[in-house]
Amino acid sequence: MAYLVLQNGRVFEGRRIGARGDRLGELVFTTGMEGYLETLTDPSYFGQIVTHTFPLIGNYGVIEEDFEGQSALFGYIVREICDAPSNFRSQYALNAYLTARGIPGLCGVDTREIVRITREEGVMNALICDAVPADLSGIKAFRVENAVSSVTCGEKQTYSAEGKEQYRVALLDYGAKRNIIRSLQKRGCAVTVWPADTKAEAVLDSDPDGVMLSNGPGDPKENTGCIEEIRKLLGQKPVFGICLGHQLTALALGGDTVKLKYGHRGGNQPVKDLASGRTYVTSQNHGYAVVARSVQDVGQESFINANDLSCEGIRYPQLNCFTVQFHPEACAGPRDTGFLFDRFIAMMGGKGHA
Repeated sequence: MAYLVLQNGRVFEGRRIGARGDRLGELVFTTGMEGYLETLTDPSYFGQIVTHTFPLIGNYGVIEEDFEGQSALFGYIVREICDAPSNFRSQYALNAYLTARGIPGLCGVDTREIVRITREEGVMNALICDAVPADLSGIKAFRVENAVSSVTCGEKQTYSAEGKEQYRVALLDYGAKRNIIRSLQKRGCAVTVWPADTKAEAVLDSDPDGVMLSNGPGDPKENTGCIEEIRKLLGQKPVFGICLGHQLTALALGGDTVKLKYGHRGGNQPVKDLASGRTYVTSQNHGYAVVARSVQDVGQESFINANDLSCEGIRYPQLNCFTVQFHPEACAGPRDTGFLFDRFIAMMGGKGHA
C-alpha cells in the first residue's frame, strides 16, 4: 500500500501505479470524461499531482499519436485504472506509460472525497509516499517554480503548412500543446516554434504574418522576461494568445492576475461570449485568471466563465490582438471554439480584427 498525504493532514490509502518513489506536487483535479492521454501529455500540468474525477481511467489504452507533448505532471491519482484496454488503436496499457515516464501514482483511493476537499478548501500541496511523514512542513513548503523554462523547447523548430502555404506564424512556446501547431497547419500556416526566452527582436526579424502565444504552466507573474518581450511584440503583428499566453498579455499591458481557489481543468467548462450571448463548452487547464478590470483601459472583456464569472477572454482592438483563457485547439475536444483560429487567420490577411 501507499499513501496520498495532503498538507491539511488528510491521508488517503491506495495502491501504487506507475513509478516508485515519493513525490511532492500541487494537488489538482480534472473533470474530463475522456482525454486522459491529452491530460498526461499537457505541459501545463508541470509540478502538479492530477486527480481524475471520472472513476475509470485507461480503458482505451495508450495511443502515442494522440500525445500533446512531453509529460510534465508530478503525480497521478485515479479511482480505478484499466489493465486490459479495449481499443484497436491501443499500443499498450496506461500503467506501462506511467512507469516508463517516471510518473508515480495511486489507484483505489476515494477520488470523490479528494475533489470535495479541494473544492471546499482550495488547491493544496500533497505527497505520494510509502510511509506517512510525522512532519508535514515539507509538504506545506512546496512551490511550483521554473515551470515555463522546464517545458519550453530547447531550440527553434519549424513546421510546414498543410497544402499551399498562406501565412507564416511565430509560436512562442511556453508549454505549447501540439494541436495548436496542427490547427494552424491545416489552415495553411507554416509555423516556427520559438523557445520561451526568445527576444522580440528575433521574432520580428523573421517577419511572421502573426504571433501565437501558447499555453503553459505555473504562476504567470513568475515570467518577467517573457512579459517584457510580449510588450515589445504587441501592436507590431496580429497576436493570438491562449491560456498562459492570455495571462502574460494582460500582465504585459499593466494588468493583474489572481490564483483561483481550485482552477478550471477538464473538457466541460462553460464559457459565455459577451458579444453574442452564446455559451460554448470548452476545454481548460489553468489555476490563474486575468482580472478583467485591470486591463479595461486597453482591452475589452470578450468571454466569461458561466460558472464563476471569471475572465475567459480579452480583445485589444487597438493592438490587433485577442486572447482567451480556454483551449480552442482542444483535443480530444470539445471543438466548439475552433473558429477563433479562423479569426486569427483573417487578422493576418488584413480582413479581420481582434
